[in-house]
Amino acid sequence: MSVLPPSVCVFCGSRPGKDPAMMQVAADTGALLARRGWRLVYGAGDVGLMGETARAVQEAGGRTFGVIPTHLIHGEVARASLDALVITETMHERKKVMFANSHAAVVLPGGAGTLDEFFEVVTWAQIGLHAKPVILVDTNGFWQPLMALVEHVIAQGFAAPTLRDLITVVPDVAMLEVALSAHLPG
Repeated sequence: MSVLPPSVCVFCGSRPGKDPAMMQVAADTGALLARRGWRLVYGAGDVGLMGETARAVQEAGGRTFGVIPTHLIHGEVARASLDALVITETMHERKKVMFANSHAAVVLPGGAGTLDEFFEVVTWAQIGLHAKPVILVDTNGFWQPLMALVEHVIAQGFAAPTLRDLITVVPDVAMLEVALSAHLPG
């Protein structure tokens, strides 16, 4: 029986975005995971930042675990040659399987789906369902409006100040490595 390496769930866009730095951070994140021996757990797509992260992991000899719902197999073009692929019935089940098979969550730039994934795992932490790190990679200040919203929610009394303690924000992949290293072996 083989022992699985520490696994990092990466939530990110299924589009490339307009800023080339976003695709680069995806590639750098994938390379980091492979170099450190951390398995990528992600949405199994072969497009956008998702595809770029997985490509970089595989090109560097790392391991991949993809999870995709049946209705997105063609739209997100499920990546071939993953080490493991789980097909779920729903998006909710996808998130649950991804996070259950991970030791940390990393959030790269993305759209509504990425925001949904981020808020779900932060909510799970807030109500005590996990203590895994949730790390935003703030490429070129991408997540600053989100963090301003979190501060607004706290200021308006809809969340305790401890909400900000559930979210780690790093400016780049070098600091992502530092943050993950504090929680994962490898």
